[in-house]
Amino acid sequence: MARINLLPWREERRSELRRQFFVILAGVAIIGAGSVFLVDTRISAQISSQESRNRYITMEQEKLDVSISAIKELKKQREQLVERMNVIQDLQGNRSVIVHFFDELAQQTPDGVFLSWLQRNGKTFILKGEAEANNRVSNFMRNLNDSDWFTNPTLASVVAGEDEEASSLFELSVVGVSPTNRKQSSEGGGG
Repeated sequence: MARINLLPWREERRSELRRQFFVILAGVAIIGAGSVFLVDTRISAQISSQESRNRYITMEQEKLDVSISAIKELKKQREQLVERMNVIQDLQGNRSVIVHFFDELAQQTPDGVFLSWLQRNGKTFILKGEAEANNRVSNFMRNLNDSDWFTNPTLASVVAGEDEEASSLFELSVVGVSPTNRKQSSEGGGG
């Protein structure tokens, strides 16, 4: 029988398989590293894209915040303008009323009564002046009460002069009303 030595062949075969294993192992490592690199690149690109979107949204929100604050400021200005317009309209509507008050006050002031000071607080008029006699102050108050433009005269003080010929100083308050309001209140109260 012939003797065949298979050890060198087996040794060659093992080293060939070992080489193939390392080549396959290197190929799998390269493919794995490439896959990881591609996946990492793709995820990084998506993260970068999302971050840019987030920055855009943040900038737009800041612009909207500025716009909202500007709108709030404009609303405040609008409310102030509306208030001013209402005040101006009230003043325009009441412009003739104060003239009627002064005219009526002049007509209802009897001889011997002199007004030196007048103050208006809302609808209340505070009057200060001098009268030659106390009965003239009484007449003045009756005239104001009978007037269509005034109601509820209230005497605050009367200070008589030191001698008989000296005039009396007085202070009184009276509520100003327009004739239409007075008629409505008297019709409503009388019915």
